[in-house]
Amino acid sequence: MDKKDMKKSGKEDLKVWYLYGLFVIAALVVLCRIVYIQCFFRNSDPNLKYYTATSRKMELEPARGSIISSDGRLLAVSTPMYKIYMDCTVRKVEFKDDKEGEEKWRGKARELSKGLAAIFGKKSADGWYNDIIAGRKKGSKYMLVGGPIDNETMLKVKALPLFSEGANKGGIIVERVDTRLYPYGSLARSTIGYVRDNHDSKGLIFKGIEGAYDHHLHGQEGYKWMKRTDGKRIQDKDSTWANAKDGLDVKTTLSVDVQDIADRALRGQIADNEKIEGGCVIVMDVKTGAIRAMVNLLRDSTTSRLGESMNMAIMRAGEPGSVFKTAILTSLLEDGKVKLSDEIPTEHGVVKGFKPDQHIVDYERATGKKTMSVLHGYEISSNYIFRKLAVDHYGSNPKKLLDNLYLYRLGEAFDFDLEGLARPQLPPSDTKKWSATDLGSVAIGYSVSETPLHIVTFYNAIANKGKMMRPYLVEGLESNGITRIKKGPSVLNGSICSRAVADSVAKGLMAITEEGTAARRLKDAKCKVAGKTGTARIVLDRRYAKVGANPYEDIYGRRQYQATFVGFFPAENPQYSVIVTAYSKLSREIFYGGTIPAMVCREIVDELYALDSGYGEKYDTKGPMPDLSGDAPRTAKNGKVPGLKGMGLMDAIYAIENDGYKCQYSGCGHVVSQSPEAGASLASGGTVTIRLD
Repeated sequence: MDKKDMKKSGKEDLKVWYLYGLFVIAALVVLCRIVYIQCFFRNSDPNLKYYTATSRKMELEPARGSIISSDGRLLAVSTPMYKIYMDCTVRKVEFKDDKEGEEKWRGKARELSKGLAAIFGKKSADGWYNDIIAGRKKGSKYMLVGGPIDNETMLKVKALPLFSEGANKGGIIVERVDTRLYPYGSLARSTIGYVRDNHDSKGLIFKGIEGAYDHHLHGQEGYKWMKRTDGKRIQDKDSTWANAKDGLDVKTTLSVDVQDIADRALRGQIADNEKIEGGCVIVMDVKTGAIRAMVNLLRDSTTSRLGESMNMAIMRAGEPGSVFKTAILTSLLEDGKVKLSDEIPTEHGVVKGFKPDQHIVDYERATGKKTMSVLHGYEISSNYIFRKLAVDHYGSNPKKLLDNLYLYRLGEAFDFDLEGLARPQLPPSDTKKWSATDLGSVAIGYSVSETPLHIVTFYNAIANKGKMMRPYLVEGLESNGITRIKKGPSVLNGSICSRAVADSVAKGLMAITEEGTAARRLKDAKCKVAGKTGTARIVLDRRYAKVGANPYEDIYGRRQYQATFVGFFPAENPQYSVIVTAYSKLSREIFYGGTIPAMVCREIVDELYALDSGYGEKYDTKGPMPDLSGDAPRTAKNGKVPGLKGMGLMDAIYAIENDGYKCQYSGCGHVVSQSPEAGASLASGGTVTIRLD
């Protein structure tokens, strides 16, 4: 390239740089102008507000989700309600110099007053009219008329004279208020929870499902920008907006029918007994752990009325008493320490570290016997028998018993759908700190602390052949009937004990309701019930207990009791587990689990039996019935296999295990065949196989 071309090229490059520089300067000017307008510019034109539309951000509230029963009935639902206000000064200026117009307005106000008196009934028509005129004189622009009212009532109010002319001429002001309704009133309220509306999430009176699932029920707020034009506000489409997302519906496991039955049963037994502070009931589905009813009735200290003000079923932990003996028996059977048929020396009711049990002394005197079977001790809920069994078999290794109790989930607050589940307490795992009487105390349900939910969960596992299900209240979260989040059943422990042990414990529980401490109330129930009674003293508040003395007794010798019945039904094929716990006030009277709690359970059983036609099914009339005669041998001696034909499953397992054998079975109904045959020789520990039909 010659010098001329190079010179020309240099000039062109320089021009390009000049243009580049100009563009950079222009860009900087524009950028600075934008920053100035956005951050610093203020228009001084006083008329700007008259021709520039102003925008205002409006929050869009979501609709709160509903809480639904297992069969689709609404337990809690949000609905629009309305408050009515009145601008009493409407058209006052217009009629300032128009007496005729003012008189006509007042005439309409008098007709309006008659309608308000008919609809709201708070005061007479003259009272309403006087308030309106007084408000007009005072300049009241926002006088409350009434509400919240439903849409139908609101339309009636808007159709009244004067109000029918609208806000500008009639002065009516309608304010929408989303209100939470509970169609079944106080039924299951401490479980469902309570909230006034979707804006009131922080003001929950009862937590319940409303509180635990508030995030899902509440939904997500939206927003839009509104601008004023021609005296009205419309959405500013030039601005961003986001629609509100309505809350999800919570589908629960609760059955309105079962809840109502349990509520009426408990209420009927304790309402008129002023010595009862309150009580709770849980009804649970055996196979799944679904809670069909959770009742909590606590007496108001002022009015004495029973109400759902506290969820005692999950929040109130205490010493359970004799219902805890079933856990001890399960541990003994599973560890091979005893059989139900074992005879235990009575020894005048003496266990080291405890006072002699007078009941055992009376038993020895009445029967002339010096032994008592484990089964009979369980039937009559003998403290002596269970203290002795615990001390004899776990005295050298109490940690083994404690490990089993933890296996039964009686020492932890497992995951539950509601907040506030109290943590149960077991003695310290360091058994070096155990006193000589700790084992004997734990054996009868003292020195431990359990909630009713923990106790019924354990019994439900016995009914479910050792499989422990997690109790739950929520099936899933739905939107427009479509499941968005599925919950449902889950397992806490696949096997707390063998099926044979579970059947043996169930056998003992049936004996309690047939011949033992619950027989008087439950023996003639419409279907067979298996269950256990329990009576426990309650540790008193330090303000009331004797100083340095008995923590269960006040200075007047009064005590409080926790009385419980827990079990399952129908006993042969369990469908429901149930626990009923009643709490007494300070009294010299003893309240037993075999009284009020057992009677409540009896009513629940009988009504559910009538409600569920499936319980009424009998054996198929077609086909041969098994031999149920009493001639077949029931027991065996000297290593001989017992005769089992015609027995039900639990009776057969009981006979097999009591003779030291193991059982395998198939089918359902009654035993139609067995191997080895009745009377055959079989060494201890051998297996007997049975088939049922």
